[in-house]
Amino acid sequence: MNKFDELDMKILKELVNEANLSVPKLSKKIQVNPSVAYSRIKRLMRKGLIKRFTVEVNEELLGYKVQAFIGVNTDAKMRDSVLKELMNLDEARYIAEVTGRFDFLVSVKTKSLDELHNAVSTKIGNIQGVEHTETFIAMRTGARTPKYENF
Repeated sequence: MNKFDELDMKILKELVNEANLSVPKLSKKIQVNPSVAYSRIKRLMRKGLIKRFTVEVNEELLGYKVQAFIGVNTDAKMRDSVLKELMNLDEARYIAEVTGRFDFLVSVKTKSLDELHNAVSTKIGNIQGVEHTETFIAMRTGARTPKYENF
């Protein structure tokens, strides 16, 4: 099992809040030498705690104003092929195979309700092995950034 200490968690907390924070600024915030901060970041990456640094895009500025979650039921024998097809959808943002009422939950973003209708009815509905879908349009959304403090 990997062991992570308080300094690791301080670094993680700061980078989750601001991934492009420079090592010198990070080291000042957490009050350690820049070389220590740099080596710790590299170690956290090597151990897999930090997977990657990325950009979060405000898709609303690009016109993607409709978010929906689609529950998908499939023929059990075709789950793998349905998953592959769902992964190829331009509108799909996140796909999870789940327990319960659906086989998959698919988070999608579209520019309009017409595009959402097309994605659900034409694209997902025509995937061989899809038996039923149910669409939930997001009215409001929010995201919470984990704190990673209580270590």
